[in-house]
Amino acid sequence: MTERASSHAAEGSPKGDLGRRITQRRTELGLSRQETAAQAGMSPAYLQYLEERPPADPGAGTLLRLAGALKTTVWHLTGGDTELPPGLGRAARTPRFRELTEAECRSLLSTHGVGRLAVPADSGPVVVPVNYSVVDGGIVFRTEPGTVPAQADGQRVAFETDRIDEAFSEGWSVLVRGPATTVTDPDEVARLAEQVYSTPWAGGRRDLWLRIEPVAVTGRRITVA
Repeated sequence: MTERASSHAAEGSPKGDLGRRITQRRTELGLSRQETAAQAGMSPAYLQYLEERPPADPGAGTLLRLAGALKTTVWHLTGGDTELPPGLGRAARTPRFRELTEAECRSLLSTHGVGRLAVPADSGPVVVPVNYSVVDGGIVFRTEPGTVPAQADGQRVAFETDRIDEAFSEGWSVLVRGPATTVTDPDEVARLAEQVYSTPWAGGRRDLWLRIEPVAVTGRRITVA
């Protein structure tokens, strides 16, 4: 098995659920395959095998070492939490809560991701997830006419994104508030279509662009003291 994995010198595309989760997590942490393998006590060739071969079925000890190296849980690596909401773990014994600066919040928003859009409606606020990007400091996303996200046009809305680390009972959240408007200029629409990272996960034809202009940007972080 190790010899077969060693025949691939370059990092290939991850295949299979386990391989994708390992690769995604170490990419989040900024770890190379060599660094991850060293921390997990295995050869880079074997880690490559786990990432690139769908039939790979490592034992419990290997998964525990990998989870430790990647600062996550075996449950997460094996997809056991896919259908469950985040935050099921216990709170830390000595949590530390602090407000984030606006600069920290904007850094955490990064360039793209998935967040939750809160839109006012006659029956009360409605919250829906959207794929977003950050362009020129504003939150942009695309949808289709008649949808809940499309109702944000001309409204003062809230947008929230967050990250939870189940293994360490840590996390952060960022809240953006401001007016949302439809992007109508053809040149601007073309520029967004070229610059935005990804298409909506929901698929389908979604050519209506909206932009949230941040008026207030706040955030908070929980760490373990």
